[in-house]
Formats: sequence, structure tokens, C-alpha cells
Amino acid sequence: MNKRILKWVRRYYATVVNSIAFYPALIAVGFLVVSYLLLMFDFSEPGKNLKAKLLDFITLKDASTARTIASTIAGGILSLTVFSFSMVMLLLNQAASNMTNRILGSLIGNRFQQVVLGFYIGTIVYALFLLSTIRDIDSDVYVPALSVYLLILLTIVDIFLFIYFLHYITQSVKYETIIDRLHTKTLHQLKSHCHLQTAAPSMLKLPNASSEFKARESGYFQGIEQETLLNLCTQHNWIIRFHYPVGSFIVYGTPMLTIYTSNTLTKDMEKQLNLALNFYRGEPLDKNPYYGFKQLTEVAVKALSPGINDPGTAILSLHALADLLTYRINHHPTQTIADENGTERILLQEETIEELFGKTILPIWDYGKEDRLLRTRMQQMLLQMKPLAKTEEGKTLIQAYYQKTEQL
Repeated sequence: MNKRILKWVRRYYATVVNSIAFYPALIAVGFLVVSYLLLMFDFSEPGKNLKAKLLDFITLKDASTARTIASTIAGGILSLTVFSFSMVMLLLNQAASNMTNRILGSLIGNRFQQVVLGFYIGTIVYALFLLSTIRDIDSDVYVPALSVYLLILLTIVDIFLFIYFLHYITQSVKYETIIDRLHTKTLHQLKSHCHLQTAAPSMLKLPNASSEFKARESGYFQGIEQETLLNLCTQHNWIIRFHYPVGSFIVYGTPMLTIYTSNTLTKDMEKQLNLALNFYRGEPLDKNPYYGFKQLTEVAVKALSPGINDPGTAILSLHALADLLTYRINHHPTQTIADENGTERILLQEETIEELFGKTILPIWDYGKEDRLLRTRMQQMLLQMKPLAKTEEGKTLIQAYYQKTEQL
């Protein structure tokens, strides 16, 4: 039961955390808690004594004035929130129309714009909660003056956040900014995923006895729970070989992995194995850096479509892909996972550099080979990449693609 709950959490965790409402909701709750605590202090004896000592500085004594301040701030910040949210929607709409829908996830999950919206909403929540506590009593200690002054301070912070938010959004709508962020994040994940200087294929001799495990659902294979799967393999003396790389769409009933064991698989074993496999929709870059290659390729292809006709954006994506491919051609991922005794237990399927070139360079070439500007830049890119390849196989691969660009 616990493993099923954990699998459910893994499936929806990325969706919830990357939602545009996640951080604003958390921040709003935080502001609500702060407002409650500060109001308790405002009406407590220490708070009353503090206000009595600060009479020269705290001149707010009228309940109607405090209400006016709180209501005015709530209405003003609400307008800022609506305007800021509209700008975010404009950015998302422009990116979806002119680039690709696949990059919307990273744009929606942008932490800065979520924090800004959360700060706005939190200020509104704070003001409304404060507004409901102001009392019409002659004694000034019943006017939450400290809370009102904090609200004014938060409003000043909101104004400066809005000014910076305008600058941030105007930069974010630029295609080069979006491509650069996508490239940076992909390269960071690629360095974590591919850190071997030379390829290290498995030398393990696989047993003859084996069983195939079929997919229990249709969906995108998003990886494994390594510790859980490794414990299963060690416990039952399994060796598992995957047939598809992470990111592949697997249809229900398709044999997705082979289990090398002489023992019969029970239904309970299959259930435990299925709980260690992650299937959900989306293209999270933190799970698979090759999603970044795919998204950059789609941006370039979309830019070369007749409706957009923007070879400049396609070239920006091509340059980003060139840097990523150059790194990948000289670095390799780990394809085996061993237990604590050093025995290889899990054999992963990884995309080869040849497949990666075919999925990225060829689609761009097919759409843009008639464009002189893109053709020239692609040839220049390949000429730069060739001497950087450290293996003869890599140099041969790049040379083959360069010759393809000259045959037109």
C-alpha cells in the first residue's frame, strides 16, 4: 500500500510543484499565518506596551483610517495581480503560438514569476484578514497599528517587485532568452546524466533463462525508482534489461523489459516491479535531458514552418543543439547499475549519439535545407564540431552529415 501511495505521489508531484498556482498558494498561506501572529501580538500586552513606547512614531489611532488604508491597498494590489497575470498569459500564448507547446512547462514552472504572484496574493490576503479585525473602539490599542504599518511596507515591496517584473517579462518574451534558458537547463542535466569520458558497455554474460515483463499501462516511460528496483533484483537474483530508453511512449501490453532469472515470476513480484517503474505524461527536463533536445528541435522546426518563417530563431536553436551535441558526443551515460557487491543488476537502454543526431539535425535539415541562411549556418556548425569530437566514430558521423548538406 505504501509503495502504491509513493508511486501516486511520484506521478503527480511534478504536476503539482510545477503548477503556476503552487508557490502562490504556499506564499498566500504563509502571509495568512503571519497576519494572524502579528495581530495576536498587536492585541497582546507586549504589543500594547510597544505601541505606547512608540507613540511618537505610530500615529495611527483611527479605525476608519486603518480600514481605508487596508481596503485601498487590497484593491490596488488586486489590480497589479491581474495585470501581472495577464502578462504571464501573454508570454505563454506567444511561446505556444510561435515556438512549441512543449516549452510551456518550463515557463509555467518559472519560480520568479510564481513568487511575485504569490507575494501579490499574499498581500491581498493579509489586507483582507487585517480589514476584518479592525474595531471601532476609542482606545488606540485596539487599532492594529503595527499590522497596518507592516501592510504599508509590504505594499512598497510589491511596487518594486512590479517594476522588476515588468523588466523580467520584457526579457522573457525574447526568443533568444527562452532558447538560452532551455539550453542552460538541458546542458546542466546532460552533465549530470552523461559524465563518463568513454563508453562503458556491459560485459555481463546474460543467462539463457528469461521472462518478459509487459507494460501495465500506456504512457511515457519516465524512469525507474533505482533503490526499489535494485533491492528487488538483489532479493530475487534478477538481472533486468530494458528495451526502451527513458522518454519512450510504451503501449499497454508491449514487452518493455526482460528479466533474466530461472525462477517463475509471481503476480506479487510483477506488482512490486511495476511499482518501481514511473509512467506519467509531460517532459520534465530534470528527469530526462533528451527532452531538451526534442524541445529545441521542435522550436527550430516550428520557426521554419511557412506560417512562422523565422529562420533566425531556427538558427538560435541550431546553435544551442550544436553545443549540446558536442558535449554528448564526447561524454557517455552510465548504462548499468550494480548492487552493493558490484554485480550488474540493471541494464539501461540509452539513445545513441547517432539516434540523437537523427532526431535533431535531420528534421531541421528537412525543413530548412532550401533556406540559404540556415544551410550555411549548419555547415559552419558541423565544421566547428568535427575537430572537437574526440573519437574517430564521432568525426565520421559529423563528416557524414556535412557531406549531406553539400549534396543539395
